[in-house]
Amino acid sequence: MRASILSGELPPGERLVETQLAQRLQVSRTPIREAIRQLQKDGLVTADGLGGLQVTTISAVDAAQLYDCRLALEELAVAEACLHADSVQLQQLEGYVLQAEQLVQEQTPALKVMDLLDLDYGFHRLIAESSGNRWLVTLLDQVFDKMMLLRVQTTRHNPQVLEIRIEHRQIYQAIAQRHSAAAVEAIQSHLLASKARVVDELQQLHQPLDTTETAVV
Repeated sequence: MRASILSGELPPGERLVETQLAQRLQVSRTPIREAIRQLQKDGLVTADGLGGLQVTTISAVDAAQLYDCRLALEELAVAEACLHADSVQLQQLEGYVLQAEQLVQEQTPALKVMDLLDLDYGFHRLIAESSGNRWLVTLLDQVFDKMMLLRVQTTRHNPQVLEIRIEHRQIYQAIAQRHSAAAVEAIQSHLLASKARVVDELQQLHQPLDTTETAVV
């Protein structure tokens, strides 16, 4: 169920019905109930206000706060990665950058958004791992789940909200050169730009329709 939510197969706002999920996954309702309870603790499932449960929908305010958390954590991650990343990790980081660039350059009719999301997640998590701080990785993992849910929510309507190519290359180059100040500046620029794009997209999605009719005199 977690994988289905984070992949968008169960989209934000989708109502979760135990009997339907049990039938779909071919299991009894007991493990479904336990899974939903854990997903509620993780913030991926919330009450729908009607006595039921649904996949969490991230608001613009939630998104801004999540990005603020990421900024604080990932500034530390890139600074430490400049000190501790080994040659294999640097090669893997470059691989993520090259794959994203190639995927976008292919300009396929239907851009593989989930592939880009996977590359984005892999790149940022590897930076955290490269820091050598396992507690930092644990904290970021909690944020990354919510971020994946958020990205699925926004890219369904506008795939262009996920722009990672140039920004990721700048971050990688700073880490490879062991230039911590440049790496921190690059991650700040990347996350602030991403925050602005995503929050703007959410505000547009949640903007109420103008139903005011002009009176006929």
